[in-house]
Amino acid sequence: MSGTTGTGTGGGLLVAGTTSDAGKSVVTAGICRWLVRRGVKVAPFKGQNMSLNSFVTREGAEIGRAQAMQAQAAKVEPSALMNPVLLKPGSDRSSQVVLLGKPIGELSARGYHGGRQRELFEPVMACLEELRGSHDAVICEGAGSPAEINLRRTDIVNMGIARAARLPVLVVGDIDRGGVFAQFFGTTALLGPEDQSLVAGYLVNKFRGDVTLLEPGLDMLHGLTGRRTYGVLPFAHGLGIDEEDGLRVSLRGAVRESVVAPPVGEDVLRVAVCALPLMSNFTDVDALAAEPGVVVRFVDRAEELVDADLVVVPGTRGTVRALAWLRERGLADALARRAAEGRPVLGICGGFQALGEHIEDEVESRAGSVAGLGLLPVRVRFEREKTLARPVGTALGEDVTGYEIHHGVAQVLGGEAFLDGCRVGAVWGTHWHGSLESDGFRRAFLREVAAAAGRRFVPAPDTSFGTLREEQLDRLGDLIEEHADTDALLRLIEDGAPEGLPFVPPGAP
Repeated sequence: MSGTTGTGTGGGLLVAGTTSDAGKSVVTAGICRWLVRRGVKVAPFKGQNMSLNSFVTREGAEIGRAQAMQAQAAKVEPSALMNPVLLKPGSDRSSQVVLLGKPIGELSARGYHGGRQRELFEPVMACLEELRGSHDAVICEGAGSPAEINLRRTDIVNMGIARAARLPVLVVGDIDRGGVFAQFFGTTALLGPEDQSLVAGYLVNKFRGDVTLLEPGLDMLHGLTGRRTYGVLPFAHGLGIDEEDGLRVSLRGAVRESVVAPPVGEDVLRVAVCALPLMSNFTDVDALAAEPGVVVRFVDRAEELVDADLVVVPGTRGTVRALAWLRERGLADALARRAAEGRPVLGICGGFQALGEHIEDEVESRAGSVAGLGLLPVRVRFEREKTLARPVGTALGEDVTGYEIHHGVAQVLGGEAFLDGCRVGAVWGTHWHGSLESDGFRRAFLREVAAAAGRRFVPAPDTSFGTLREEQLDRLGDLIEEHADTDALLRLIEDGAPEGLPFVPPGAP
């Protein structure tokens, strides 16, 4: 592959999955990192993403955090082109629709799939073609399963774009869940003939044990479908970084799965994160979990705050709903007791808003005037225009960078300045996501927390969150390089799906 700068179409691949959380995001990132190591100019792409974990690009566009992570894997700057449609759930039946990085309204699932989704197909394809015209390869991530036969007619993220762009499709299955052969076969057999002609083969994810025991099954699958398996990736801890909305994903989850690094000081520091409804950008606490001696857990009961040295009230797409939830579960009273006792609490974005005195919301919940928890001297008014920004500043004597995604505008009426928010005693609040990824600031903040909590905890002097992230992305690239047939994968990306792939009955109804 050689770089292209004209209007030609570069190579491409669609990474689909037999189910949600099969590993599409990390496989896409791994392929991007493997390719960029080979000198290939590569970009990630996901036509439509449903996630409450998002990111703000330099041009002020909101995209899924998974695509921002994949862009980092590809060593390119994240762009709205990489995730043209982002759906941010506001309830079980409706989502905010973000097009090319900007919100365009709320839609019910029926309204979206009933017609609006097809209207978005043209801008989605335009973004894909623009990326293909300026890159050697574009690695696309699907959503859910390509065999959602009830949604195929309006699909703009799986076989819909594969057909339109003539992309070969690699189907990923999570063997750790069991039933992967049935998933591979069933996914293929539920697609129509034209769709099936693009399904080149399969990739097994999260395999444990002796791969030779799996090989007879792969041979039988090839006999049944006429399609090969391009690799068997072993189960590995700590690779689910910045996926979509599962609590098992991201660096924070990886640290919880592995042995917690020993503390530098005499004590560990315990962090409890309130698992709010519609919790968003919970990746904010990844950097805390990366610190040796910091133990992070998600909680939903008041008694789980008792032994916490720091409580984080994270972002949410439903601040008013989160306030009601905190009150119903007794967590609001527990937070008030902590504040009165001088025990640390950090509110981020929606969590910051909840800690304030008053909320006026005619936009998100349309609840009107709502009392906040009253722990910070802040009044919030929700505006229709969303704030999307990449602020830079200082706090606790350290440089800080972050990103903002919110409709609520905060009026700070007192306290000590803290980023764009404030601090009163041991209660801090800010709209800035990602601030804890700034290493010097994170260490200074943890020293303050440890002092307030009476813990002999000392932050490690050399923890670099950015370096840890790069190491994880390299591990993803290593998995592809070591456990996939990379020569065959490269041919697939360059040349497309093999000719003459057999039809697997019965096909789409």
